[in-house]
Amino acid sequence: MAELVYPPVIATARAWFKALDLRFDIDGTEHVPQRGGAVLVSNHISYLDFIFSGLAALPSKRLVRFMAKDSVFRHKVSGPLMRAMKHIPVDRSKGEGAYSHALDSLRSGEIIGVFPEATISRSFTLKDFKSGAVRLAQEAGVPLVPMALWGTQRLWTKGRKRDFGRNHFPVGIRVGEPMDAPADEPVAGLTARLRERVQELLEAAQRAYPAVPKDDSDRWWLPAHMGGTAPTPSEAQSM
Repeated sequence: MAELVYPPVIATARAWFKALDLRFDIDGTEHVPQRGGAVLVSNHISYLDFIFSGLAALPSKRLVRFMAKDSVFRHKVSGPLMRAMKHIPVDRSKGEGAYSHALDSLRSGEIIGVFPEATISRSFTLKDFKSGAVRLAQEAGVPLVPMALWGTQRLWTKGRKRDFGRNHFPVGIRVGEPMDAPADEPVAGLTARLRERVQELLEAAQRAYPAVPKDDSDRWWLPAHMGGTAPTPSEAQSM
């Protein structure tokens, strides 16, 4: 079936990136499979992460179908677009339907995008991973593709006003080598290995990030362990 909506949305996003003068540092896009199903797994620090995660798949000429909370699909603007781009709504009280939908998509050769932390990390550190991404990959017999984003939180994140000014923000994207998901490997162990790999990619993106806070009031987007004023992981849990 022809993709009538996704390509124009991508073109619009790219034009918007240019208008904002975002500075991209992307590495590892060759690890996104050019054909066949895969589960693309990313950290989650911004409301816009699905846009930037999908950007990493474009060099392989792939479109990513993201699993997103169903409230996004109920919005009068985003809802029709999300459905037309074949993203997958997730009702957290009825997760079985979304899981089956994603599994069918993987088996038909699609790339499914998953944020295994489930919600945005207000500490900008990795939260615990849910096991869904691993279970999908194991059951569908497809690889896991780990990736990490950094800098996207400066545009729009939980608890902060969005900043869509022409600030020349750098955005770092790192994609790692695909990980096999053997059906006989314990889910908990594979999930832990996946999280470790995403952590390594996140640290690589942070090390390469060229920007520093302008002053003390601009330290909010850095994690506490990096000298920033973001909540610690324990503080973020209680927020």
